[in-house]
Amino acid sequence: MLYMMEWELRTGFVGSAWQKFLTTGGPFDGVEMIGRYHAPGSTKGWIIVKTDDLSAIAKFATDWSEFIEWETTPVLEDDAAGEAAAAVINISEA
Repeated sequence: MLYMMEWELRTGFVGSAWQKFLTTGGPFDGVEMIGRYHAPGSTKGWIIVKTDDLSAIAKFATDWSEFIEWETTPVLEDDAAGEAAAAVINISEA
């Protein structure tokens, strides 16, 4: 399953968070990281991961929780979202 993890650095912890990230590289064990994105000039960013192990996400988020507030959302790609919508509104493929 795909998850979008939106993060925002906590006030007063920007330098510490960057130091940890630059020192460790922010490894994310137990998931396939699709991408990590940073919004230039802000304290926000996003990580897209693929995993069947939700505890891997919990572990990573907890490891960074001193510096970061998280919002994690399961997401679907277009094909899966379209398939679900078609099933609900009874559209069959032509």
